[in-house]
Amino acid sequence: MEQVLYWIARVLVAIVQSLPLSWVVQLGRIGGMIAYWLDKRHRRVALANLTRCFGKELSPEQIRAIARENFGRIGENYAAAVRTSAMTRREIEDVLEVVGLELLLKSHANTSGSWIVAIGHFGNFELYARAVYWVPGRQFATTYRALRQPSLNRLMQSLRERSGCLFFERRTEMNALRQALRRQNLVLGFLSDQHAGDRGLPVPFLGETCSTTAAPAIFALRYNCPLLVAVCYRTAPGKWRIEVGPEIPTHADGQPRPIIEITRDINRAFETAVRRDPANWFWVHERWKPGKYRKNF
Repeated sequence: MEQVLYWIARVLVAIVQSLPLSWVVQLGRIGGMIAYWLDKRHRRVALANLTRCFGKELSPEQIRAIARENFGRIGENYAAAVRTSAMTRREIEDVLEVVGLELLLKSHANTSGSWIVAIGHFGNFELYARAVYWVPGRQFATTYRALRQPSLNRLMQSLRERSGCLFFERRTEMNALRQALRRQNLVLGFLSDQHAGDRGLPVPFLGETCSTTAAPAIFALRYNCPLLVAVCYRTAPGKWRIEVGPEIPTHADGQPRPIIEITRDINRAFETAVRRDPANWFWVHERWKPGKYRKNF
């Protein structure tokens, strides 16, 4: 069965990559809208999440409208991610803008060392890796969780690795990641906006406490790296802009700040991004699962 799924996926990838991006985005949007009506489980999750966060501010009709648009955007993003993975640098530069790096590049122009970037499931989040074109002389890297189907996982990674980004499996390759941080000038992105299980910290997000990964704060402190937040916004169908925020301070008065305070600052930056364009985030994820939290390090 896995091989059948693999070949179906390969054929679909080949078809998508043969089409113009504008077609792919429109087809993805249609697929997302269909999924809104057919996928009851994820529709309920999205509506419950939106009601939890905006139920006091928005009417049920407004919440449903955001959820429908969100499904359409998710369809756009997944389809576009397949298409943009095969695009050249020049083609990417025509559809992607990266802003906010100027001050960071200037302040760290004469220093070596890695940067840590907290990223989230905003817009076409696979494009974060393509921001490498705007940061000359640095190697991009991130972590991922492998799929259970090895052949499908290899296919997905073959699409992602065309960007030149290094990918480290978070359960099996963390030692290799640490070695790379010591050797190279990495820009290391951590997807930091999803439920972190019982190893996460209890940090508010959109008014509700949730389990939040401490990885960006831990790595920034341990390796003395600048810490940033980046968000990918959809500016038009098939057009995106990655905005890099100001550095999040990791020290105060010469001393390391508490990890939970740094993590709280990351969540605040994500909150601002969600409120700016609510349909741009990944509402179909169960972000506020109940459970235990990490108490120490």
